[in-house]
Amino acid sequence: MPQQAAEPRDTKERILDAAEQQFAANGFAGTSLRSITAAADVNLAAVNYHFGSKDALIEAVFARRLSPLNAERLRQLERAVADAGAAGPALERIVEAFVGPPIRASQDPARGGMAFMRLLGHAMNQPMDSVRVMLAEQFRDTAEAFVIAIHKVLPALSREEVVWRLVFMGGSMAHTMCLSDDMEKLTLGQCRGHDAGALIRRLVPFLASALRAEGT
Repeated sequence: MPQQAAEPRDTKERILDAAEQQFAANGFAGTSLRSITAAADVNLAAVNYHFGSKDALIEAVFARRLSPLNAERLRQLERAVADAGAAGPALERIVEAFVGPPIRASQDPARGGMAFMRLLGHAMNQPMDSVRVMLAEQFRDTAEAFVIAIHKVLPALSREEVVWRLVFMGGSMAHTMCLSDDMEKLTLGQCRGHDAGALIRRLVPFLASALRAEGT
């Protein structure tokens, strides 16, 4: 039997892929809906039909990547808690549940890869209040779960201190991911950043030690 031609990618997915690439390359203000429609090979009516507005499209681009990413973080955290039983999980397991999924995703083009990480960098340095509010909403429940888990392991720290340290942990992780492609060049061949497992093994004990440092 003759093989059937592969179905074209879903229009909505093509728009999301194009928007992700365009926003990552040019920022939010520098990207027009027209440039997205050209890259996706669709008309403006298709964007309006599926998303309704540029702000809604931005939110959908992030939700497509962040929702499964945060769900995986929470699954790993729940597994760490379940495995530990009454003793509670080791701090390193909690840290790995937080940093492991994003680092693996940053090296997996099917989950956005570095293009999405660049986009996340744009968003974190973005003056648009709507983008900042949207990101805060995307991370709120996940961040709260990790604050609670870390606070149980490190009860001597105040909740405020744990929140600050989670912020610092996220910044260290993001910086590591952003530099991973250039590590070999920056270190004159001493370090390579393309092995997600190796990055996680180095980063987890470093962050756990920082979390254990005496409070202010």
